[in-house]
Amino acid sequence: MLLDIFIPKKKIQFTVAKDKKKLTDSVSRSVLKAISWRIVGTMDTMLIAYLITGTLSQALSIGFIEWGTKMILYFFHERAWNTLHWGRKHNS
Repeated sequence: MLLDIFIPKKKIQFTVAKDKKKLTDSVSRSVLKAISWRIVGTMDTMLIAYLITGTLSQALSIGFIEWGTKMILYFFHERAWNTLHWGRKHNS
């Protein structure tokens, strides 16, 4: 299966990070990641909206509406993933 390429065959354990200083991003880093990702995502949305509608004003309207909602959703998604230890390695 395709996932076998990315997931090792050993038992996967989902654990909550115990040492938050070593395993988590700061809130400000998560906010900056959310903003930078939304710039890319919104540009993509506006391009697709323009190709579908053929109207720049509608494409911009769609892009700006989704900008705020998806940035907020991404921030909380990022913070939730930040609590999981799975898939992280200590830099020794």
